[in-house]
Amino acid sequence: MNEIERRRTFAIISHPDAGKTTLTEKLLLFGGQIQVAGAVKSNKIKKTATSDWMEIEKQRGISVSTSVMEFDYLPPHADQSLPPYKVNILDTPGHQDFAEDTFRTLTAVDSAIIVIDGAKGVETQTRKLMTVCRMRKTPVIVYINKMDREGKDPFDLLDEVESELQIKVRPLSWPINQGARFKGVYNIYEQNLNLFTPNKQMVTEKVNVDINSSELDERVGEQDAEKLREDLEMIDGVYDTFDVNKYLDAEIAPVFFGSALNNFGVQELLDCFVEIAPNPRPTTAEERLVQPEEPKFTGFIFKITANIDPNHRSCTAFCKVCSGKFVRNAPYLHVRNGKTVRFSSPTQFMAQKKNTIDEAYPGDIVGLPDNGIFKIGDTLTE
Repeated sequence: MNEIERRRTFAIISHPDAGKTTLTEKLLLFGGQIQVAGAVKSNKIKKTATSDWMEIEKQRGISVSTSVMEFDYLPPHADQSLPPYKVNILDTPGHQDFAEDTFRTLTAVDSAIIVIDGAKGVETQTRKLMTVCRMRKTPVIVYINKMDREGKDPFDLLDEVESELQIKVRPLSWPINQGARFKGVYNIYEQNLNLFTPNKQMVTEKVNVDINSSELDERVGEQDAEKLREDLEMIDGVYDTFDVNKYLDAEIAPVFFGSALNNFGVQELLDCFVEIAPNPRPTTAEERLVQPEEPKFTGFIFKITANIDPNHRSCTAFCKVCSGKFVRNAPYLHVRNGKTVRFSSPTQFMAQKKNTIDEAYPGDIVGLPDNGIFKIGDTLTE
């Protein structure tokens, strides 16, 4: 149960170019998995995003295939003696040509983060993906990106999200101005102020400021401070108070503002996410509902990828663990063809890098070497 409770498996979804892969990079930065974030499209530094490892992705600067990454994370303000949360991210392609991959990925996650471009608002692909989340009752968090560029008014954006994606919203952070005059974000969830310094690595100045004090005026200027107070009053008047259970029932979507490229507003999102996001949920099979705490292992294949390793022409099947505990070398039944299979080198991913593992728990994504025995939708069971 401890292992199940500390797991968070989610997908990052959006229209192309809203900043999904950039956001994934920054989450990995906080998780300590990569040391330096590379600008996705910069040709000067020959660096590409960690999660875009295929040759075509490097050339085109877009994600083509869903990549899986995992890391341990404990929020700085949490009790440090507790075990960290285990976060499994699936970075999906936004481009409609590869949407099939994204739809399949949504069957294997417990929640989703939707990234929206602050200047363009809700776009076509975002609408389609939200429809899938609505059908599956998947809880979503909305991250409104690119606040350091001129864009739409935050209240207009929230109205647009509510009407276009057909879900109620509740802001948990609020931007102070935008574009060239962007001063930072007020974190409503934790009630502190984060001042903006454009920086692609890991620096954010956090200040605990009473919203009615004169210190706020000194830090952001009188005009902006006054506007922030008015906005916050309006938020409390217009939107319902945030209720975690409504979020888990997919009735309300918390909203965060920030700039993923400048690593701003990302940690607030991550800290709040690991606290409120659902741990692995029951999986609906054709015969029954499979509970994650059942003692016997079950899992299903939701994706098969070739050429992860350029030196071998092997395929890897991505298996989502639904219940019990997956153990290396244990005999499992391949339900469709009725044969018993064993896996001597199951792997866990960090995009293209793979590590062999001995065990995995519900919510984890395991890579199984596939010599042609798997099809999408196949199930494995103890």
